[in-house]
Amino acid sequence: MVTIALDNVGVALGRRTVVSGVDARFDAGTLTGIVGPNGAGKSTLARAMLALVPASGSVRIDGIDAVALPRADLAQRIAYLPQGQTLHWPLTVERLVGLGRLPHLAPMSRISDADAAAIERAMERADVLGLRDRIATELSGGERARVLFARALAVEAPALIADEPLASLDPGHQIDVMDLLRAEADAGKLVLAVLHDLTMAARYCDRLLIVDGGRIVADGSPADVLTPDLLRAVYGIDARVESSGDWPTVTLFGRTR
Repeated sequence: MVTIALDNVGVALGRRTVVSGVDARFDAGTLTGIVGPNGAGKSTLARAMLALVPASGSVRIDGIDAVALPRADLAQRIAYLPQGQTLHWPLTVERLVGLGRLPHLAPMSRISDADAAAIERAMERADVLGLRDRIATELSGGERARVLFARALAVEAPALIADEPLASLDPGHQIDVMDLLRAEADAGKLVLAVLHDLTMAARYCDRLLIVDGGRIVADGSPADVLTPDLLRAVYGIDARVESSGDWPTVTLFGRTR
């Protein structure tokens, strides 16, 4: 099991402060959604947790400074699905998904039977078995998104950070991906997802962090943090929030600014 602890984390990109004063802890068995407007610092915060951008304050993975962890060790602990990834090499889908096993391989070693089984499981779960022999650079945006999600699943790490995993997906596959993220958390993994669909986030997530201006402005259950007043303040929108079964549903009416 993996824990991630942030203490007064800040990130400056050039002269601009993108993340400031973030304190949070994430534990195994929980699906946490990170939501907020464009440019709020959500993706940068996710990258700071993985030591992919220089950050002030402290990011600790299982009590160890993230910067001090060897990259292979960090990659074995936390699988990462970045947003909007561009593919440059004409690999087959199966080989691309197989790259998810790299953190487990010694230099110059070959894929083992266990690695092959992990690749097969990931492709099946992400519904891309039928694409296995296709060239990844020739896929549609939605197909590519599912394949890259399969690559992250193939790591079989105890934690997963997914940045906008629903982008480019049709509604059915959006539900499939959220079901998979939910299943990962239910299996005891730590799962963080940067999301824009507030109703999807409310339906599937145990906890939501709402980020605005690089700071966490709300942290709690979807029912607690998704309020019309907060959505008006953060997004500048007029919205109605209603209880629909076990989760709130957000209906948008328009801009307030």
